[in-house]
Amino acid sequence: MRLKPSSFPATLSLFTKTNPSLTSPLSPTTSSMAAFDDDDDRICSEPTQHPDQNQVDCYLGNPSGYLSGECRIERAWAHWKRLGQPKLIVAPMVDNSELPFRMLCRKYGAEAAYTPMLHSRIFTETEKYRCQEFTTCKEDRPLFVQFCANDPDTLLEAARRVEPYCDYVDINLGCPQRIARRGNYGAFLMDNLPLIKSLVEKLALNLNVPVSCKIRIFPNLQDTINYAKMLEDAGCSLLAVHGRTRDEKDGKKVRANWSTIRAVKNAVRIPVLANGNIRHMDDVASCLEETGADGVLSAESLLENPALFSGFQTAEWELGCEGRNEEGGKLDQADLVVEYLKLCEKYPVPWRMIRSHVHKLLGEWFRVQPCVREDLNSQSILTFEFLYGLVTRLRELGVRIPLYSKDTPVGKIYANGIGA
Repeated sequence: MRLKPSSFPATLSLFTKTNPSLTSPLSPTTSSMAAFDDDDDRICSEPTQHPDQNQVDCYLGNPSGYLSGECRIERAWAHWKRLGQPKLIVAPMVDNSELPFRMLCRKYGAEAAYTPMLHSRIFTETEKYRCQEFTTCKEDRPLFVQFCANDPDTLLEAARRVEPYCDYVDINLGCPQRIARRGNYGAFLMDNLPLIKSLVEKLALNLNVPVSCKIRIFPNLQDTINYAKMLEDAGCSLLAVHGRTRDEKDGKKVRANWSTIRAVKNAVRIPVLANGNIRHMDDVASCLEETGADGVLSAESLLENPALFSGFQTAEWELGCEGRNEEGGKLDQADLVVEYLKLCEKYPVPWRMIRSHVHKLLGEWFRVQPCVREDLNSQSILTFEFLYGLVTRLRELGVRIPLYSKDTPVGKIYANGIGA
C-alpha cells in the first residue's frame, strides 16, 4: 500500500483507522502515556521525589522533552536503539532516493533511508507536489523525511504532514548547489546560525518524532564542532555529517574528511552518521572504524550500484581486489534496472526520476552501445515496455558488465566498525 499525504487530516484519519500499525508510535494520534506503557520504553528513571518540569516533560514524552538536558540525550539514543541502530543508510538525493529506489536498496542490504529533499514551502502549498514527491509504504522504515527550509513556521507545517509516516524529520543543511544559494537554504544557511537554531528548536519543541540534521563541515575544525554542539543543544536528536565543505562539491575529486567527522562524534552525545567516500563495503568498515560513527550514508555510489550494501561492487572498484567471487558476477546493473522498473510499476513516481536512474545504472553500458542511449534520449514520453525492451536490446547486442563480490560473505557491521 502506498501512503500519499495529499490532504493530511483526511489521509491520517483514514490510515490510522484502517491501519493503526502504520502510525508512528510517537505520532500525534498516540497518547503520550501510551507511548511509554512498556517498561522498556521508559526512557528516564521514574523519580522517587517530586520531579522538576524537565523530568516530567521527558517522562511523559512531550515534544519539549527534546530540550531537557540529560533526558533529551537518553531519549535520542532510546529512539535510535528502538529502530535497531541501522548502519547502512541510503542518503537523501534530489529526484533519486524516491520510494522504488529506496525499496530496491533495502532489498540489497540498506537498513534505513532518506527521502529526496522536499521543499517545505511548496510541500505545504501544493497538493500535487505532495502526492508526486513523497510516497511511502509500511515496509519503508526506518525512514528520514528531509526538508529544506528557511522559515520555522513553514517547516513545522510541512513536518506535521509527514511525521506519522517517518522515524525522523530531517533538516537539509548541506545542499551546496546554486539553487540552494538562490533559495537561501541547505548549506547556505551556515552563514546564519541563529536561523538554523530556530529551525531545529521549532521542530524539536512541536513534533512527536525526533529531529535530525544533515550538515557539511566548515573549513575550520572548531567552527564545525561548535556548529554540531549548537544543533545538539537546539534539539537535534541525530546528526549526519558530510565530510566536505560547502565549496567541495565534486566527491570524485575531493575526499571527505573522516577525521573531522570523528571530532564531531567525540564532541556530541547524540548518534552521528558519516557521509562521504562510501564506494563499497570495505569503505563502510573503514569509515566506521576511523570515525566512530554510528552508521554511514552512501549516495552517488548507490546510484550506480544499489546492491552495494550487499557486498557487490562495480568493475571500477573490483580491479585489483583480492578474493574476487566470480559467482557475484551473476548479478549486473541491467538486472537491477529490471527490478527497479517493477518497483516503479508497483509504486508510481514521476518519469523524470525513472529516466535518471536508468541513465545512472546503465551509464557504462551506454558507452559500449551509445546508439541505445541516443534512442533513450530521443523518447519524449517513456513507457515501461520501451525500457524493458531497451534492456533486452543491450543484452542481445552482447553488452554485460557484471557486479562482483568477495569470496567471503559480507559480515554484519557492528557499532565498533569491525566486520564479523
